Order: sequence, then C-alpha cells, then structure tokens
Amino acid sequence: MYAVVRLRGDVGLRPEIRDTLKMLRLHRINHCVLLPDDVHYLGMIKKVTNYVAWGEISLDSIVRLLQLRGRLKGGSRLTDEYLRDNTEFNSIEELSKSIYEEKVKITDIPGLKPVFRLHPPRKGHKGIKRSFKEGGELGYHGDAINELLKKMR
Repeated sequence: MYAVVRLRGDVGLRPEIRDTLKMLRLHRINHCVLLPDDVHYLGMIKKVTNYVAWGEISLDSIVRLLQLRGRLKGGSRLTDEYLRDNTEFNSIEELSKSIYEEKVKITDIPGLKPVFRLHPPRKGHKGIKRSFKEGGELGYHGDAINELLKKMR
C-alpha cells in the first residue's frame, strides 16, 4: 500500500502530468491518497514523481490518517459509530487493518472521501525542488513517508 502526497502546484505543468494527477485524485497541494501496490498505479506514480512524495505506508499511519483526516461527505469526521452503523467494521482500527491488507478499498466505504487533506508539515519542507535522495522531499521515500505524514498530520 502506497501513500502519495502532492507537494507542488499546477504552474507550468505539462498536460499529461496534470491528467495523471487528476486520475490519482491529487487535485491540490498537500492532498494525500492511499493506493494499492499495483503495476498500473506504480507507473502513474513514477510519471508524476517530480511533483509528489510517495512510499510504503504503515498500519499506524493509516490509523492516524483515518482518525485525524478521515472525512465523510458534508465535512464531518469519520467515527467508530458511523462505521458500526453503516459498514461491517466496528472501529477505525479494524477498517485500517483491512485497508492495509488490501482486503477493502477506501472507496468501498459509503460516504468516506478518498482524499485526505493534510496540513503543511511542521517545521516546513526540506525542499520541494529536490528529490528525497538529494535532501529534498520529492519522489520515493520508502518507509520514511510515515515521518512526513506525521509532520503533516
């Protein structure tokens, strides 16, 4: 399971990259999506790697994202009560485990928005013009994406 966070804006963007970002539901800066480990999604991520940060997300980070940033249609927060009433899951932790194991998608939950709107990172970005290997924030982070998501909670 990959977490993909958009870090750069639309100015001077090539149309094919803009379309790929739209297909990934990354319409604005600091939006995050969770994508399954799939060859097709991986190709799309690699195409926009100069505009996003991505890596393998941990179960704890999924739980934290759903608790703090999970939103329903209308803007209300995702709660355990909503999950008990509208799905077969009893808690956010149980839903997170199913998402992490790729048994269920976020879009399968009725009313849950598939995009997480994050804050800018605390203490700022290291730089959004250089790759992660060069000391910036762009591109593949591996497991370090969890630290970025924690900063952007």
